[in-house]
Amino acid sequence: QVQLVESGGGLVQAGGSLRLSCAVSGRTISRYNMGWFRQAPGKEREFVAAITWSGSLVDYAVSVKGRFTISRDNAKNTVYLQMNSLRPEDTAVYYCAAAIPKYQPRLGAESEYDYWGQGTQVTVSS
Repeated sequence: QVQLVESGGGLVQAGGSLRLSCAVSGRTISRYNMGWFRQAPGKEREFVAAITWSGSLVDYAVSVKGRFTISRDNAKNTVYLQMNSLRPEDTAVYYCAAAIPKYQPRLGAESEYDYWGQGTQVTVSS
């Protein structure tokens, strides 16, 4: 059973930074594509960033491109999301997800992912 545990969320002022971590247990993440999603109050969950199992391809939502960076450390079985220049609209619960690589993967689609964490709250004050 694959388990994902997010950490690193919290309260930060606009313009600040946070680094989220997603620790994975039960399987090595080296064979999984990994993604971050978020859900703001009253809104649907949306794609934030993703990285392929090899790290050769990353993808970002337009709203976070240039501010957020996804990375992975397969030796530590951990995926990170570095978030800089945070804005109040980044306030959300952030979820980590793992996907068994599929033919023609769609990294931005929730349906692509097989395992999910419980989420960590990020609150950005203005």
